[in-house]
Amino acid sequence: MSYNFYDFNNALQQRNEYVEGRLRDGSPVVGISYDGGLLLLTLRHTQRKVYEVYDRLMMSALGKQSDIESIRLAAIDSTHREGFQRSEDDVSVQRLVGFGLSPAVKRIYNDNNTIPLTFRGLFVELNKEPGDDLYFTLGYDGEFRNTHRYAVVAGTTYAAEQAEESLKDAHLGNLEDTLSAALKAWGIAKSQLAPLPEKLDDDGDEDTPKPPTPEEGLKTALADGLTVEAAVLERHTKRESRFRLLTEVQLESALADYK
Repeated sequence: MSYNFYDFNNALQQRNEYVEGRLRDGSPVVGISYDGGLLLLTLRHTQRKVYEVYDRLMMSALGKQSDIESIRLAAIDSTHREGFQRSEDDVSVQRLVGFGLSPAVKRIYNDNNTIPLTFRGLFVELNKEPGDDLYFTLGYDGEFRNTHRYAVVAGTTYAAEQAEESLKDAHLGNLEDTLSAALKAWGIAKSQLAPLPEKLDDDGDEDTPKPPTPEEGLKTALADGLTVEAAVLERHTKRESRFRLLTEVQLESALADYK
């Protein structure tokens, strides 16, 4: 049986549609830098979604939990091996994603004999100044991009872009303001899972459904039993580990307007 270029492209398109459909309803992940550190925030049902990877690195993702766990373990193995064989200074999010995870994920995606990973992840690296913090987003096809200061991954590219737009001019000094900005961005991403129609239909129908506001989306998620999970990498700390999961008490003030 011959297998031509058209068949290959068609197979990739089908794989994309399969994964995108499963990612669409996933809970967005928001990452923001502030003076005191770096915050990752998402909402979840039961399984944890924000993890420490190495001393200055952490990650979160949306997708199939078993695929997320596979990537998490690969990230931990890669960074700790790098730190042991070379030095801690050689461990970076750029090396982890660009040379460690991306090629492996891409091989799985391009192999028609395997099921592609249902995964879209955000990997972050804490540095001395907020503007130097690095954010790498990694997709199920192995493609990645990097930004500074903030990043969002969501069920669609459009939703992530809309959420990131709300963070563009944010210069955050304290954790409380950062939590508020992250929750707002999460609500935007969740409520904007598809672009709005540019105009009414030919009949002038004014009943075109509109997405919920970010506030409504977050209130609905909390009412449906989702839990906010947030963690920080502290920029200035005497603790051995910079990573810290925030408690319900620390989140209470930021969530007061959504309950």
